[in-house]
Amino acid sequence: MARSFLFPDIGEGLSEGELVRWLVSEGEAVKVDQPLAEIETDKAVVEMPSPYAGTILRLAVKEKEVIRVGAVLAIIGNPGESVEAVFEAGKPVSVVPPSTSIVREPLTASPVPSGIAAMPRVRKLALDLGVDLVGLAGTGPQGRIVEADVQAASVRAAAIASPRPAIKIKAKFDLYGPLERIPLRGIRRATAKKMRESVSTAAQVTHFDEADARALVRVLEKWTPEALALGFKPTYLPFIVKAVVEALRRHPMLNTSLDDEESEIVVKKYFNIGIAVDLPEGLIVPVVKSADRKTALEIGVEIRSLAEGARARTLDLADLKGGTFSITNVGVLGGEAATPIINYPEAAILATMRIADRVRAEDGRAIVKKTLPLCLSFDHRIIDGAEAARFISDLRTILEDDAALDRAARSAE
Repeated sequence: MARSFLFPDIGEGLSEGELVRWLVSEGEAVKVDQPLAEIETDKAVVEMPSPYAGTILRLAVKEKEVIRVGAVLAIIGNPGESVEAVFEAGKPVSVVPPSTSIVREPLTASPVPSGIAAMPRVRKLALDLGVDLVGLAGTGPQGRIVEADVQAASVRAAAIASPRPAIKIKAKFDLYGPLERIPLRGIRRATAKKMRESVSTAAQVTHFDEADARALVRVLEKWTPEALALGFKPTYLPFIVKAVVEALRRHPMLNTSLDDEESEIVVKKYFNIGIAVDLPEGLIVPVVKSADRKTALEIGVEIRSLAEGARARTLDLADLKGGTFSITNVGVLGGEAATPIINYPEAAILATMRIADRVRAEDGRAIVKKTLPLCLSFDHRIIDGAEAARFISDLRTILEDDAALDRAARSAE
């Protein structure tokens, strides 16, 4: 049966509010207590829960429209039911059919006094619904009581008698000033869920180290003409990816995942490297597949394509799956250190920080040289601290050797 959901009195002496946005749409099935809309008053943003289960037959108010207490917000019922009966004399009321509106005990009320201005069918409806016409204001001609008045009175009485779903009130101010609330939706919601799963499951530890970046700078300069010929300006990241792959070959335990159900460590014999991309909506990690079989320039072209696809929201779901190890290049934004969260169920993630001139000791004297901070977070359930340190040590060796880094960049096997 169809029923109208009226904007209830939420207290505080408020008589109206603005419908900020609908959280449901017409034709959608809803449950009892499911939030239907957000309504803003001059004191708070209120989330309105549904008092009924059913299908949204009509949304009676537009977003950004101001509504008063008692106005119909929505009609909820069964698919296919008519909602036209809810409007009589231009006033929205309940569309509950008189014969099925509310189940009540057999009535023992006395007949309605003859002095009441109401048609016989209206009097019968009042008896059926248990509505007392004495003192009820009519909206018909010359104050006559019409069916709509009886139905509205019945709904009000039922609302008072029935327990109301809890109303969630979101404060617009706290003790220190105004607040803004941003819904957790889309990519950011998915990222939050993924990060919570990661920190709740993996035993995460972060190892910090630093590589001399002068060889990396020289190799990038060497490869730049070739990259420009392909139509893009190279960055350090593709070369770091290739160095990471070489280090993973030597330390396969960092290229794994843990099968909790079987109590087995699953070693991946392939190298799919996830590259974190920062978007206004949140973080997304597309994956460079088979990075061991591509040169640094091929990886550079692919990273650029994946990043553009991520920003344009044109990536295929497959582009985000299959990673074995991830890299987040925090250095483009600056910073000296970070504790990245593992892209679960992978076993490790590397954060590369800002390459910059830093004062360091070399051969007993202080010099200024470019360095690259490296921050490796790993799952201590799978990887021991010593193994993580050895991985970073070998990664540094590759990054600091022109010939080794050049060989890794050219390797495609």
